[in-house]
Amino acid sequence: GKKDSYSGNIALINSTTDWDAIKSENPWLLSGPLVAKPDQLFGKRGKHGLVFANKLFSEVETWVRDRIGKMAKVGEISDYLTDFIIEPFIKHETEFYTAIKSHAEGDTIYFSLAGGVDVEANWEKVVQYKVPVLGDPNKVEIEKMIPANLENLRDLISSYLIALYKLFVALHFTYLEINPFAVSKTDIFPLDMVAKLDDTAEFLCRELWGESLDFPPPFGRKLIPEEKKVRELDAMSGASLKLTVLNPEGRIWNMVAGGGASVIFADTVCDLGFSNELAMYGEYSGDPSTQLTYEYSKVVFDLMTKMPDPKGRPKSLIIGGGIANFTDVAKTFTGIIKAIKEYSERFKKADVRIFVRRGGPNYQEGLSNIKSAVEALGIPIQVHGPEYHMTQIVSDAMKEH
Repeated sequence: GKKDSYSGNIALINSTTDWDAIKSENPWLLSGPLVAKPDQLFGKRGKHGLVFANKLFSEVETWVRDRIGKMAKVGEISDYLTDFIIEPFIKHETEFYTAIKSHAEGDTIYFSLAGGVDVEANWEKVVQYKVPVLGDPNKVEIEKMIPANLENLRDLISSYLIALYKLFVALHFTYLEINPFAVSKTDIFPLDMVAKLDDTAEFLCRELWGESLDFPPPFGRKLIPEEKKVRELDAMSGASLKLTVLNPEGRIWNMVAGGGASVIFADTVCDLGFSNELAMYGEYSGDPSTQLTYEYSKVVFDLMTKMPDPKGRPKSLIIGGGIANFTDVAKTFTGIIKAIKEYSERFKKADVRIFVRRGGPNYQEGLSNIKSAVEALGIPIQVHGPEYHMTQIVSDAMKEH
């Protein structure tokens, strides 16, 4: 609560922004120098000439208007600039760096006196503090990692880093970097930030995150409607549903249960030399309901059967997975069978052949159900349980190609 502390003034600009409204809603825009930059999930903006600093509002408006909707190349990736951020320009001398990173053994908090664009070049100056898995955020003794030569700033910076870490844990961040932040008298000003939230925590954190939080696709990649639909399904429950379309004309469609298994199936397709035919990467796991699995299957089947292969070759649908711990195979297969029945005519037109390998709770019932239902529809199907090698089913499917 001090009146001169960091105000958090930020104006977000996109192609629909009404500039007059932005001015009246944010009077601070006219009261001092500003900084503007794109806000689109890519870094190194300073090095790409995309930070406009210490300028008046009229200059910032012209600069942003000249760039919004235009194509920009960042490294090897080109995409349109659609979103910008405007903040007050903070005059400062020293730039500090901090980051918090989640990994298998716990969290690591990083701090450096040499923040800014060259932090990687000065990595030897970065100090680290490790918090073990399930470590108590209230017992983090960050003061020990703050270099002694900071003297009167040690208390301020350590209390800031502790507060930041508590926020990191409570909001389910997986990565949080503030580079740089500046100190002015007794206030800390974050000047740039990169953050990654764990989107699988959405059903836990919705209230804390706020209803309007969305997970935009990375710079250079646009979500197609089917991918958006799966994201919406994914957010509806604690189960995990993923879909990334790689080649909509591809003939190999992996519908795999489990994150680890989905990687193995995709890798096996590539190892066998069919990476250019791999249509999608996706997974369903975490015991999704019959209805959720049905909705997910429909999205995949719709994409797969939109058009038969122009050369008349068959398509392979691989319904794979490891041996589930708690996902009910019969229940999820009920959803898949319902969707196959709906799409059976389109399956035949696109010459889809189905290959199944799955284990886990009630797997015998699930496999028996899918085999009899699909055979009754007159669609070719091969079905195996956990006795069959996981990657063997992929090579069986490849033989059709």
